Amino acid sequence: MRKILQPTIVKNFIPSRNVYSRKGDNGKVLVLGGNYLYHGAPILSSIAALRSGTDLVYTCVPKMNVEPTRAYSPNLIVIPIVDAKLTRGAVQKLLGIIPTGIDSATIGMGLGIQDKEALKILVSSLLDRAVMVSLDASALIPEILDSIRGKKVIVTPHAGEFKRLFGEMPFDDVKQRSLMVEKYAKEYDVTILLKGPIDIVSDGKITYLNPKNIAAMTVGGTGDVLSGVVAAMLSKNKNPVQAAAAAAYVNGKAGLFAQKKYGLHIVATDLLDFIPSAIKPFDKVRK
Repeated sequence: MRKILQPTIVKNFIPSRNVYSRKGDNGKVLVLGGNYLYHGAPILSSIAALRSGTDLVYTCVPKMNVEPTRAYSPNLIVIPIVDAKLTRGAVQKLLGIIPTGIDSATIGMGLGIQDKEALKILVSSLLDRAVMVSLDASALIPEILDSIRGKKVIVTPHAGEFKRLFGEMPFDDVKQRSLMVEKYAKEYDVTILLKGPIDIVSDGKITYLNPKNIAAMTVGGTGDVLSGVVAAMLSKNKNPVQAAAAAAYVNGKAGLFAQKKYGLHIVATDLLDFIPSAIKPFDKVRK
């Protein structure tokens, strides 16, 4: 079954907030990424998660990136990764210091991975802790597929990353592209959010199409913003395909608002400013 994402659908995917809720009740998110070159990626994801209504975001970056990450925003809780790239030793130390009660984690944006086994250990350990996981960018490697099969994980590739992960380049035709996404989502029992002018979100059972066609969103970093929105949605809605669909819609709307203001000259941080406007129509408070 395929559906075009509409506000009437998305509103059902974003839970209401209890007026008496306390800090942490509306999501605790872990963001893990960055290297010596791509220091900004996890920052974009982290701020996006906060702007999407997450209460607490823990941003895990290599030691060399800790100071600039902390300097960017006092809203970020920064946890150092001891090595410049992801290693088994770094993962073991990280697993020992991250707080308990994390709701969701997004991994991969700008991340340098030295040891693929380290990534598998990290992902498996988080899943064992009942943390909902989404993977992006350098975490999208075929070696991770057996670790996430049937685990309610979201993967968020663009076309090139999709080919690296599943071995096939997505078709340009939307129908054929959707069939390919559905095929691999069903085979590995995961949720796939294939980014593009028309986002395709599928768990192999239901598929949501999010037509954006926003020319300005080719700028670097918009995918990192999306990863943060995905993690935020997943921290509150444990249904991966619903969380991914809501995130794609909100991220696209933020991009549309940014393009309306700046034309074809947006930067990824512009999306951060418009996330509240994109998500505000779905805000609900309950007693």
